[in-house]
Amino acid sequence: MSLVESIRNKSARVGVIGLGYVGLPLVQAFTQVGFRVTGFDIDDAKVHKLAAGESYIGHIPSARVAELLAAGRFLPTSDFSKLREVDAIIICVPTPLTECREPDLAAVEGTARTIAANLRRGQLVILESTTYPGTTADVVRPILERSGLKAGADFHLAFSPEREDPGNAKYSAKNIPKVVGGIDEESRELAADLYGQVVEEIVRVSSTQAAEACKILENTYRAVNIALVNELKMLFDRMGIDVWEVIRAASTKPFGFQPFYPGPGLGGHCIPIDPFYLTWIARKYEFPTRFIELAGEINTGMPAYVVSRLMEFLNDRGKPMKGSKILVLGVAYKADVDDPRESPSFVVMEHLLDRGAVVSYNDPHVPHLPKMRHHSLKMDSRPLTPELLADQDCVLILTAHSAYDWPWIVRHSRLVVDTRNATKDVSEHRDRIRRS
Repeated sequence: MSLVESIRNKSARVGVIGLGYVGLPLVQAFTQVGFRVTGFDIDDAKVHKLAAGESYIGHIPSARVAELLAAGRFLPTSDFSKLREVDAIIICVPTPLTECREPDLAAVEGTARTIAANLRRGQLVILESTTYPGTTADVVRPILERSGLKAGADFHLAFSPEREDPGNAKYSAKNIPKVVGGIDEESRELAADLYGQVVEEIVRVSSTQAAEACKILENTYRAVNIALVNELKMLFDRMGIDVWEVIRAASTKPFGFQPFYPGPGLGGHCIPIDPFYLTWIARKYEFPTRFIELAGEINTGMPAYVVSRLMEFLNDRGKPMKGSKILVLGVAYKADVDDPRESPSFVVMEHLLDRGAVVSYNDPHVPHLPKMRHHSLKMDSRPLTPELLADQDCVLILTAHSAYDWPWIVRHSRLVVDTRNATKDVSEHRDRIRRS
């Protein structure tokens, strides 16, 4: 039976490498429509949890993982020799930045070497990890071909950018259009056939480079527009204008305007990182990307701006930053998720600690601060009580989780600094609220 036939009748075995916030939802999407999926991860702790029917991602319940295991549709493993047993391999590994803000493709390259050691004729390999245009063809392909097999002749190779939005109840893997590009037409069509079994709409592009550039464009667009409103927020603060009121009014225009919102910085695994992949590859072509780099400067400077504003608010009350008790609400990178990757909350807390503040936090989705690539804050989430709130010199809102009762928080706090406009509907004690 050909690969395309086994894909269409769902007898093809799918392998997903990287069982994180992208890979595990993908496992769920394929198993839901009847595919058998082998999930690979180098983290034995993750594999053991999944094998025991436990999920470590908030929006995927443990009961769902247990159900897939019981049905024999999901096999989590750290044994990469089992790659020989699958027909399609989807790579969902991290692509962070180095300390110098250059692409760190170590995980992608290491995964490609592992696949090459187990690659067999006729398999389809798809990279989903966000990266710069040219990675699939210029980095992954040569590594895979060290196996002695040739892409396009002996195996198939494609790129399809992940578009996961954790915590979004409206959009999931099924109804988010899937962009697909291949190193040749046959690779593209096989990847389109595979994703077409689980996704409602497939968007074909001419090459892997075009598909890679698509994802970079999407997130650079967001980063630049967020930088614009962040800069306008700082200007409007100085002018005594409420930026949130301005955005709300501008949003009534039925054409030509899309609202973006300011905040304490950028977080997550995409928007703070992807534009720098583009600026890096642009330098190789001797092309300056001043607009994108300026946006990056503005966004990365927002945590320091938040801290400077907080210092002003404390000074107005005769309090120095040193020794002040600051309770941070929300350390996840966005509302209602348990993902703290690249969260600006970590940077803000480090700035506060450097200035002598006594910092604690609460987050209903992140009970303990994990060790991050660039941060190592050891704290546990403190239970919210009237006594805790009243004991703080300032309550700093960095992530606006829907679980928070904002009127109750304001009622029991002495000073609330709101970076997310979370308290916009609070009517009582508004004299205690400051926006930053």
